[in-house]
Formats: sequence, C-alpha cells, structure tokens
Amino acid sequence: MWFKNIKAYQITQPLSIDDGDLERVLSEQAFRPCKSQDLATMGFASPFSQAGKQGTMFQRVGQRYWLTVKKQEKLLPAAVINAELDDMVAKIEMETGSPVGKKAKADLKQEIQTRLLPQAFTKNTYTHGFISLEDNLVAVDASADGKAEAFLALVRKAIGSLPVVPLARHSLQSELTHWLTDAAPDGIALLEEAEFKSTDDAGSIIRCKNQPLDSDEITIHLDAGKLVQKVAFEYQDTLTAVIAEDGSLKRIKFTDRLKEETEDIPKDQVEARLDAEFALMSAELCTLLNFLRETLNLNDANT
Repeated sequence: MWFKNIKAYQITQPLSIDDGDLERVLSEQAFRPCKSQDLATMGFASPFSQAGKQGTMFQRVGQRYWLTVKKQEKLLPAAVINAELDDMVAKIEMETGSPVGKKAKADLKQEIQTRLLPQAFTKNTYTHGFISLEDNLVAVDASADGKAEAFLALVRKAIGSLPVVPLARHSLQSELTHWLTDAAPDGIALLEEAEFKSTDDAGSIIRCKNQPLDSDEITIHLDAGKLVQKVAFEYQDTLTAVIAEDGSLKRIKFTDRLKEETEDIPKDQVEARLDAEFALMSAELCTLLNFLRETLNLNDANT
C-alpha cells in the first residue's frame, strides 16, 4: 500500500484512540452496497478489502492508524437520461399539442432516473488515510480537497472529534520560490519540473518539464516576478513528489530501495505484505511531513 497523493492535516488538540472503541464505531458505520434507489453509499471498510481480503476495520502500526473509506456510486450517464427525456417530451407534445413546462420536465427526469437506477452499473472507489497520534498528523491519499474532506468528515462522525487544520494554512509560493532563487533545504533535491504563476492581474502560468531549474530561461521568469506554484523534488533518496503551494503532495513515488525492504514477504501473504508496506510508507511520509512542517515554519497550527 503506497499512497500516491497526500492531503495532510495537523491535529490541533490532544486526541486519544482506544482500539476497541475504534473497531466498534467504524463497524457501526461500515460500508453497505447501494440499494435499488441509492445514488451512492459510503462507509468504512477493512484496509485490506481492496486486495480482496477481510480483517479488522483499521490497521495499526505503533501510533499510526490506517483507515479506509469505500464509496459505491451508481453510473447513470446524463446523456442516457436526457435522451429518454427528449423522447418522452416529444411524444407528449405531439399527443397534446402543447409544450411541456419546466416543472413537468423535471418530474419526468426524476421518473426516468427512478426507473433506471436499479439497472445501473456501480463503481467502487477507496480512500485511504492514516492518523499518526505521535506526530499529530492526518494524511489522506487524495488529490482533491473534496475527497479528502469527505474522508475526514466520516472519521469525525465515527470517533466524535477530529480537530484538524490543513498542514499549510497559507500559500507557500514565497517559500517554494526561495528554494529556486536561493537554495533548497538540506535533504531536498529539486527535479526538472515546476509551475510558475505571475502575480499580476493576468495570472499567467508557465509550466516546465525536463528543464533544469537553474537555467537562464527559468531565471528570466523568476526575475519577472513569477512565483512557484508547484515543484518536483526528491527527498533523502526515499521518494519523489510534486509539492504544491497549498502544501499538498502529488505523484508520490517511493524509491525501489525502500520498496525492496518488503520483497522477502511471500506474495501470497497479502495481509503481512500490506502491513509491512504501510509501516514503511507511513513512517517515511511522517518523516517528510514533519520535515516540511519544520522547514516551512508550519509548526503553529494557528498559522
């Protein structure tokens, strides 16, 4: 289990978790499949369920708790509904000789959706995240705020309280730009990919890939006042990622050196392998997030 994107949050008040209570409250809000008229359902699942295995509703390594939210959605394309609606409206107008009003169309659309829902295909998605009590951090494997916030909301509902704020509560444009104009922090090696945005009303954006960030072309953009929105980096030979100005991490790739540490676990021992991968991954992510918190002066959750 290797996260690919991170939305990170700082825990702002003391949080304690009892394993027995956690298993109980997660089970009470366990995932259930969509019924005939459900558009979507969402609930907790075993972290191993995506691999076809069952287990407890969370996985714990030290003070890090791995939770998984499963969502099922009915696939009912708007084009299908609208095509049926057009046919029904055309037939009614032909039979009555009068146009179908807006409210009547809305009622017909609802009728079509109700009729088609039981026949719709379903799509399952999983959102993984972990709570690190030792580090006062929550990390969600999500690239979009909405997906991460849905995960947090369900966890908060289950355990009663989850006092968190985003890892970065202000734009990191200036700090990331400083990495290019001055020097990146020790342990950070900048890669050849970045995005820059001008501060004027035009808000022009420049993206570069496979481009040395110390080249003359990049210097021209920086001298013109453009600020870094995103930049790719490598951290201590353990992973590469792209950090954005909102503090999120995208396209995380852990190095082979790290992944090789679990290769001695037989592939048929799925639970043991996933547990070992989570232990390695979550430890490295907490190390990185703590490093960024310190380096970027994000320790004060009220900042």
